[in-house]
Amino acid sequence: MTDFPEGFRWGVATSSYQIEGAVDADGRGPSIWDAFGAVPGAVAGGDTGAVACDHYHRMPEDVALLGELGVDAYRFSVAWPRVLPTGEGRVEQRGLDFYRRLCEELLGRGIEPFLTLYHWDLPQALEERGGWRVRDTALRFVDYALVVQEALGDLVSKWTTFNEPYVSSIVGYGEGRHAPGAREGHGSLAAAHHLLVAHGLAVREMRSRRPDHQFGIVLNQSPSVPVTSSPADVAAARRHDLLLRRQFTDPLFATRYPEDYAETFAGVTDASFRLEGDLGVISQPLDYVGINYYYRQHVADAPHRDPDPATRTSIDIGIDTSRLPDVPRTAMGWPVEPEGLTETLVGLKERYPDLPPVYVTENGCVYPDRPGFDDHERVEFVSRHLAAARDAMEAGVDLRGYFVWSFLDNFEWAHGYKPRFGLVHVDYETLVRTPRASFHWYRDLVAGQRTRSGRVAR
Repeated sequence: MTDFPEGFRWGVATSSYQIEGAVDADGRGPSIWDAFGAVPGAVAGGDTGAVACDHYHRMPEDVALLGELGVDAYRFSVAWPRVLPTGEGRVEQRGLDFYRRLCEELLGRGIEPFLTLYHWDLPQALEERGGWRVRDTALRFVDYALVVQEALGDLVSKWTTFNEPYVSSIVGYGEGRHAPGAREGHGSLAAAHHLLVAHGLAVREMRSRRPDHQFGIVLNQSPSVPVTSSPADVAAARRHDLLLRRQFTDPLFATRYPEDYAETFAGVTDASFRLEGDLGVISQPLDYVGINYYYRQHVADAPHRDPDPATRTSIDIGIDTSRLPDVPRTAMGWPVEPEGLTETLVGLKERYPDLPPVYVTENGCVYPDRPGFDDHERVEFVSRHLAAARDAMEAGVDLRGYFVWSFLDNFEWAHGYKPRFGLVHVDYETLVRTPRASFHWYRDLVAGQRTRSGRVAR
């Protein structure tokens, strides 16, 4: 494999609700995922994150595995309801103490904490007051962010505000496939906007307190590719690109709303949630942007499912994304398309010339387990995507690091526990952790890259 430059960060990623468990421990309040998981049929198999990997009680063991893996960065998230059980007001010190111990354990092994403030587990108390549909939640997020920064700012210097605001807003409030399970038009698009406002406000306030810290956001990004060259499919792909990417990236990196937003969502929303000055808040300068990539989006034109825009959801924009190409797929049914990562990174740089430095903050796959935890397909998947990342760097993208999704098998949201993304296998009955072949391969890769760049292998 082509060498990566000195200083390139090698990491793995997780999120709080997917691995922590202990949902009733030490004063943690309920989240929207606790409520969503209690709805019959919402999650495959009736699974919940109540126990997950029990990382909350097994954190030292997990950090020891990270040390064995040899990564120099670990991306994780803080659970808002573990710190502020109702989303505001009383701070639960025991929750903050857990994350402090985690950061201390990481730093003790030479691993830098990459902390995400929000990975989808909104306090249920705030959802009952409107959730991300209402601007007040953005203000509550800023208060929460400052509490965490005050508590951990001597240990953490890289702060991600949000993971994939598209999923929180469009999948959670529009498609209804994720918590809180709403199927709305205007409310979903309002949620998308308020997440961006919360991001900008938090970055501004946190930076004013610690200008030496670095701030960013993580976006799920992939090219929207028309399934044919017909004008209808090309137009559908552009609408999808607006929904998935440009309604987030244009405000963040170009201080504008997409020019086709009003036409695409005509009758669905009047965008009354936008206030004067919001773009200036949203477009705070960033020190980095994280990109989560899994596969290209293949888009065809299709009729609207609901003929009435007034009752139409945000995802009902006249598209069909079910026509996938004839290429190898993972066990999730996702196409394996590493070249799409190159296209994603290069395309972002071309659209936004002043794009901040980039990290690939999630990239991974699911394949059936084999005897001896031989997951050679995952090794090939990651290897090919690293080559694609290197191609993007050679094309001028300032890529600073790569994080495999995921460190551990975990609760895979509405899919439950069946999909296994981990470099480390978790037996959900015994909670025993067993490194897969990909763990050992990635360990050797990281050690080799570090040695060739002149750094001492750990």
